[in-house]
Amino acid sequence: MREAFRGEQRIDPDALVARVQAVQRFLDAVDGQVPDAELVPAHTVVERAGTRLALSGHHTVVALAGATGSGKSSLFNALARLDLSPVGVRRPTTGVAHACVWGPLDGATRLLDWLGVLPRHRFVRESALDGDDEAALHGLVLLDLPDFDSVQRSHRLEVDRLLGLVDLVVWVVDPQKYADRVIHTSYLREFHRHRDVTVVVLNQADRLPPAELPRVLGDLRRLLDADGLAGVPLLPTVAVDPDGLDGLRAELERTVAERQAALRRLAGDVDAVVAGLDPLVGPAPPPTDPSDASARELTAALAGAAGVPIVSEAVEAAYRHRAGGTTGWPLVRGWRKLRPDPLRRLHLLGGGADTSAESLVAATSVPDPTATQRSALNLAIRAVADRCAADLPAPWPAAVTAAARSRLSDLPDALDHAVAATDLGLERRPAWWRVVGALQWLVTVAAVAGLGWLVFGYAVRALGLPALENPRLGEVPWPTVLLLGGLLAGLLVAALTRPVIRWAARRARQRAERRLMTSVGSIGEKYVLNPVWAVLAHYAEAREALRDAARR
Repeated sequence: MREAFRGEQRIDPDALVARVQAVQRFLDAVDGQVPDAELVPAHTVVERAGTRLALSGHHTVVALAGATGSGKSSLFNALARLDLSPVGVRRPTTGVAHACVWGPLDGATRLLDWLGVLPRHRFVRESALDGDDEAALHGLVLLDLPDFDSVQRSHRLEVDRLLGLVDLVVWVVDPQKYADRVIHTSYLREFHRHRDVTVVVLNQADRLPPAELPRVLGDLRRLLDADGLAGVPLLPTVAVDPDGLDGLRAELERTVAERQAALRRLAGDVDAVVAGLDPLVGPAPPPTDPSDASARELTAALAGAAGVPIVSEAVEAAYRHRAGGTTGWPLVRGWRKLRPDPLRRLHLLGGGADTSAESLVAATSVPDPTATQRSALNLAIRAVADRCAADLPAPWPAAVTAAARSRLSDLPDALDHAVAATDLGLERRPAWWRVVGALQWLVTVAAVAGLGWLVFGYAVRALGLPALENPRLGEVPWPTVLLLGGLLAGLLVAALTRPVIRWAARRARQRAERRLMTSVGSIGEKYVLNPVWAVLAHYAEAREALRDAARR
């Protein structure tokens, strides 16, 4: 009564290996981003698949699983045609797994070691008396499992362990307990992704009247369909009648001949893992762009925390201070030097610093950020994380937020270093400063020369010596022209250059502010955005790997 369902599509071993490798890529991508507890099944499948594929591919491991009294041990012995497994009706009966290997034991030993079947419970079904009667089952490793409803917990744990390792499971039920809730809710329903490697037999079918057998089989089929096992083979068996095993034996012979059960089981395991991991990935991550609104807000907040407005104001004041010291009247330049340079008060030179080694860059005296600025920075970092984690499934938003804040404690020093290392453009003095400065010296020399000439003439007259004949410019003597002309020219040059200096200082401030914002933006990219983008890259890789792991 084999259903027309399975075995029609073969599993390509190379494709299966690629799917397992894709699961491993997923695990590598989410390492440190997803709680380990959610990845245990995936790790288990990768390890199990690698081990099973490395073991004998010529053997098919089939397990007989059932409740106490279902007759699975009798079925095991009947298939082997030998009394190998103890038979009983009291709990617990089968306490350990027994194995029977058809054909030579070579190649099956390592497989049985991996399965954990003790050597004293291993049997070889190979006899010269059989001739070719058992040749169709060569390569079959048949296991008789402990009762899954055993009163001893160790037996139930052993069943669960082996059910996760075998290639194909034959579920043995009997007419009395075929509808038992435990087998359907705890086992059969959990195998809905392994329909390709599941067989259900109604054992002890001889206990039913011939007219009742179709009705019971129909009811059992209804229950299997409800468990998600539509189409799995459902076979009646009678362990005490050799003819009552023909259907099951034919199913086993077909399975052994195909040598696909192990691959189908592993493919089902990967399917189950992919389905379990699918909620961890969702839509594609949002595009990452350092120029978007949240990144600009982050840069603005970092600028406030770094003291960029204070530094840019100092740049404007320093420009005016230094320009006045060069282009001002030489007689009052010394007075200007008594006033501190606004940038040097912040321990900034204005021409940048050598960034080849951060330890060589001196700390600045820029004031620490205020509570408001720190709060704005935290909000900006959270905004970046929220935008980048938008629509991502849990636990990725938490991972993105943690990444955005992962280097928060390093930001103050990094921002201070960035400000100190920024070329503010004040170390190179404009050529027009020197031209105006030379002109100021020229008119000052003229004024001093005129003053000296007048003083010398006054001294000559005071000594009663003949008065000097001063040349005149019209009615005004030249010494007076030089003195007054030099003074007025110096004042005029200073008055004319003052608005130019103010305009140039504002330009210098704007230029320095742009450079500071660029430096601060690079710090935000390095310390906030890059960690976030790294998490998003892991998410994208995990998403791609899970798509590769899905069965096509």
